[in-house]
Amino acid sequence: MLELNKKRIIVTFLMHLGDLTLTTPFLHVLRKAAPDAHITYLVDEKLKDVVLHNPNINEVLTIDKKGKDNSINALCKAADIISEKKFDVLINLHPNERCSFIDFWAKVPTKVGFSHFLFRPFLTKVTRLNRKMHAADMYIDVLAQLGVKDLSNNGLEIFPGDDDKITANDFWQEQHIAADYKLIGFNIGSAVKTKRWAPERFAQVADALAAKGYKTVFFGGSMDEEMVKEATALMTTKPIIATGRFTIGQLAAAMQRCSLIITNDSGPMHVAISQKVPIVALYGPSHVELYGPYTRKATVVTAIPPCTGCAKAMRHKCDDMQCMTRLTVEQVLEAAEKWLKE
Repeated sequence: MLELNKKRIIVTFLMHLGDLTLTTPFLHVLRKAAPDAHITYLVDEKLKDVVLHNPNINEVLTIDKKGKDNSINALCKAADIISEKKFDVLINLHPNERCSFIDFWAKVPTKVGFSHFLFRPFLTKVTRLNRKMHAADMYIDVLAQLGVKDLSNNGLEIFPGDDDKITANDFWQEQHIAADYKLIGFNIGSAVKTKRWAPERFAQVADALAAKGYKTVFFGGSMDEEMVKEATALMTTKPIIATGRFTIGQLAAAMQRCSLIITNDSGPMHVAISQKVPIVALYGPSHVELYGPYTRKATVVTAIPPCTGCAKAMRHKCDDMQCMTRLTVEQVLEAAEKWLKE
């Protein structure tokens, strides 16, 4: 067993919003295993809200991986900063090239976790990706392989800051959302096109729920604005538009107000789960057992009959997208009603 308590630990992870959110159970397990350790997390600058106020870590370091730090020199500087802080243990949670290079260059006596195959010889202990486990459990498995026994956790966790909560509360007040309103959120975007359900079907679901007296709100980032415009233009009822209005921390705080969120497989889906909000998740090409909702408060809706075209790996391009086109409005409404009755 690797001794972690009372050590200076640096965790490195430079993947996307959903992936980073899926590492938060790992942080909970790590803190329990090392209550007196100083834990630092290196993440992408634009995603720092995911862990900025997490009580299980002491410090957040960032790099702007697709911006000013998108160079070998910048990665070397990041590694030098890690070296200067004199960490005892480095834990890397994904074998991408950036993290693996930074970890290779950084001077830390004990390095463990995942790594790109070119840099594996320089790790103290290499963890292999176990693609039979859910991603969140796969990250926790790094600690299991280091000898940590208590792997219990609180699921996904994002902790909005006080300013985030104020911004979200002000927004709902501006929208005249009373305390007794049942609010249903929609996230209709996804970074991967083949994961997106049709905007007109989201419009039909939103109208059907609004007709029953529920308030509807559309979330998403600025990249989702055109899709949201397309969907809401087809609606006969008037939703609240929150698309592009929030940072990640503010989005998490705003989602707390929802009774239910209906969403494609996406980063914001995991943000909603981190706030313990029930969700209806629309899944097509993704592997639910590996990247599905990490919560019991979820209903996953898939096409009937299922399409097996992505049995080996998710497709980013597909000519017919049957896995999404065969997923019906009636299925989604049935799943939504189940949660709204509770």
